Amino acid sequence: MECPHCHKEISGKKCPNCGKEIPSDSIYCMQCGTELDLEEAAGQGEDEFDPENRILCSDGTCTGIIVDGRCIECGKPFSGME
Repeated sequence: MECPHCHKEISGKKCPNCGKEIPSDSIYCMQCGTELDLEEAAGQGEDEFDPENRILCSDGTCTGIIVDGRCIECGKPFSGME
């Protein structure tokens, strides 16, 4: 699967409902909205995620969070606290 922003290859899998390719660590299908098996979707490092200290994407239409300086959904870089 190719990132639509940087065009790098990212790991992907097929949605069991619609068959579209989605990122391998997705919890929901970005195409049809199907909730995926949480055990299957859980990625390594899940224990490190702290929902109380997450940084939300500043794009008004995106529901992603900032990880390693970028939004995990839209890829927008994080420019610091606003």
